[in-house]
Amino acid sequence: MTSESAVHPPAPAASKFLPGPVLLLGAPGVGKGTQAQRLMADFGIPQISTGDILRDNIARGTELGRAAKGLMDQGQLVPDEMVNDMVKARLEQTDVERGYILDGYPRTLGQAEWLDRFLSLSDEKSPLVAINIQVDEQELLRRITGRRICPVCKTIYNIYSKPPKHSGVCDNEGSPLQHRSDDTENAFIERMKAYNSLTAPVIEHYSKQGRFRDVVGYRPVEEVTAFIESALRELRKAGE
Repeated sequence: MTSESAVHPPAPAASKFLPGPVLLLGAPGVGKGTQAQRLMADFGIPQISTGDILRDNIARGTELGRAAKGLMDQGQLVPDEMVNDMVKARLEQTDVERGYILDGYPRTLGQAEWLDRFLSLSDEKSPLVAINIQVDEQELLRRITGRRICPVCKTIYNIYSKPPKHSGVCDNEGSPLQHRSDDTENAFIERMKAYNSLTAPVIEHYSKQGRFRDVVGYRPVEEVTAFIESALRELRKAGE
């Protein structure tokens, strides 16, 4: 459960602190992408999103990308083995040596168990720790249906809580904002069902190993960041 002490955000993490491998968990719309970008800026480590990896492989026409696109075009899910191979290739790049932020992976127990095995065989000195961002479902629905994204700079807006200065246009790029086709109430309900069934075992997996913290996600963005960074410091200190 979330600690009552989270009502007042702790001081930001010291600049020399590096969080190591971090998994951000949370239902659709909790702000994982926003928080990942803030952690990237604070610690100078990359965000690794399986969605981005998948789109990159498809765009580059890699063998994995072609196979994944073929399955997606048939309405099938990309199997864990294929996703794991894409993540493995990404984690073998040099920019992850100081740590990284996983967003959207692992999302199943099988992926979590594979990742643990892979990291145990690598040179990674710090184990993966998981932060679960919690937000009420009604608030999540507003976040999802109101979300708009700039296709150029990837800035995320919300027509209810964070609208652009000019309707439908990015403040930074002047580009038309995009409304994802799956950002609807019906799609949200189905995604929540899938999230709850698939991710509950992932939460239990990391919780049992003492590598997990809940963080409230309904407060201002900068406060949520402070909660996350404080939780990361606690987890790393506990693992020393």
